Amino acid sequence: MSMIDEPLYPIAVLIDELKNDDIQLRLNSIRRLSTIARALGEDRTRKELIPFLSENNDDDDEVLLAMAEELGVFIPYVGGVEHAHVLLPPLETLSSVEETCVREKAVESLCRVGSQMRESDLVDHFIPLVKRLAAGEWFTARVSACGVFHIAYPSAPDTVKTELRSLYSQLCQDDMPMVRRAAATNLGKFAATIEAAHLKTDIMSMFEDLTQDDQDSVRLLAVEGCATLGKLLEPQDCVAHILPVIVNFSQDKSWRVRYMVANQLYELCEAVGPEPTRTELVPAYVRLLRDNEAEVRIAAAGKVTKFCRILNPELAIQHILPCVKELSSDSSQHVRSALASVIMGMAPVLGKDATIEHLLPIFLSLLKDEFPDVRLNIISKLDQVNQVIGIDLLSQSLLPAIVELAEDRHWRVRLAIIEYIPLLASQLGVGFFDDKLGALCMQWLQDKVHSIRDAAANNLKRLAEEFGPEWAMQHIVPQVLEMISNPHYLYRMTILRAVSLLAPVMGSEITCSKLLPVVMTASKDRVPNIKFNVAKVLQSLIPIVDQSVVEKTIRPGLVELSEDPDVDVRFFANQALQSIDNVMMSS
Repeated sequence: MSMIDEPLYPIAVLIDELKNDDIQLRLNSIRRLSTIARALGEDRTRKELIPFLSENNDDDDEVLLAMAEELGVFIPYVGGVEHAHVLLPPLETLSSVEETCVREKAVESLCRVGSQMRESDLVDHFIPLVKRLAAGEWFTARVSACGVFHIAYPSAPDTVKTELRSLYSQLCQDDMPMVRRAAATNLGKFAATIEAAHLKTDIMSMFEDLTQDDQDSVRLLAVEGCATLGKLLEPQDCVAHILPVIVNFSQDKSWRVRYMVANQLYELCEAVGPEPTRTELVPAYVRLLRDNEAEVRIAAAGKVTKFCRILNPELAIQHILPCVKELSSDSSQHVRSALASVIMGMAPVLGKDATIEHLLPIFLSLLKDEFPDVRLNIISKLDQVNQVIGIDLLSQSLLPAIVELAEDRHWRVRLAIIEYIPLLASQLGVGFFDDKLGALCMQWLQDKVHSIRDAAANNLKRLAEEFGPEWAMQHIVPQVLEMISNPHYLYRMTILRAVSLLAPVMGSEITCSKLLPVVMTASKDRVPNIKFNVAKVLQSLIPIVDQSVVEKTIRPGLVELSEDPDVDVRFFANQALQSIDNVMMSS
């Protein structure tokens, strides 16, 4: 790193700031540690700065956190990898402080430094550090120790490896639940570095201790370990050691542990393989889907499609579908919402006949759910079902429900339906769309809620893009233009918005012959809001129509508006005139 890229602070000042009472000054100084180190040079950094930091017993967590972070990237400033070990003492001190986030950052930096150290230095400096932390008097040091074993272990001589495994085993049985939690969290990382022979013996006995822990917070972390360890073991060992644990956990007395199993189930299935999943884990999953805690059912319902993909359709229909039917009328709206967000994905898994027979009734009941999120989750995934059962059946069974939702009293539901109309239109085709949904699209332009009217105008533009200008000229433009004489000015404004969106899609000819005259008529409106919106629309039409039309029709209209009594109308009219002048100058 060059000396130039940061202004060099006088070192004495920075060192003084490290001792200053003002926390902000101390923080700034810590964040500039690399500058101090560059100025001091590698030798003085090792002999003066690092010992100073080791003794710096700052009591502010923010300063300590910044220091832990800086030291993790400090190897280049102490003279490279051969001197990396000098960074260990200050990081060891930081690994034992009370504040969790400082300890976690110090452990992260220790791992970063340790992973770059030479093997001999790891044996001489890093492994003793791990042992000291693991034997620490305070639980904080022992918690941190769990996070660095996987760095120390691969380089250790065989006798030390045995000692490290035994130390980790002690941490798994520590008196403090926080230490056992840390041991459970890091067991997968440690196991990944251990030889296969010891994996089955030492690691599995540690794992069994953790799975039988009396604290549910430790057991639920062991659930995560199931999937990680399962990937390291041979399939037969996985079935022998991991599968019984998963089955027991799925009936654990703590709902948090069961929730964790439900959340991790797909990964656990991958670990044990398809055959044991079908025989052992299907009953466990069914239990979770019928759990008496709503949180567990939510987690299990969210995984229903992924789980069914592992099974064959017969098993899914026989075991999982009855539970899905129950969940679709669950007392908790969040369970129904979780189910609705994934259930459409079951259609491709089960195939056409089973979808029509079993899933369509469930889709319908969820589409009519009283809770808006449930309905939205179904609508957003309709295309997955369409691919399986075809458009005719989809339209007969689900379309009436969609039309009903289009008139729902919750405006957010209506909004979601509008947003999916172009998607539905592309799936249903133009003929079908005209029959069933065309009228709805016009109806939304006169909705009471502005967001709906705005979305309806956008929707018309997207439909015109989907079906082409000829179709739009026949089915959209005449009905839209009729509405410009609506007595309520807010609806007239919506039509102006629709015109400005449709013009680029319709092209110059239709814009000049059909849309522009309507806009010019609206410029004589008595409501100022309409008039300044006309000025905005005219400005958006300038690039679309010919220059002659701009000069003959648009400019005179804007000149008239620029003399309007209303200040806003004059402002937007002048802005549009300015825009015409800019176009003239550039051409």
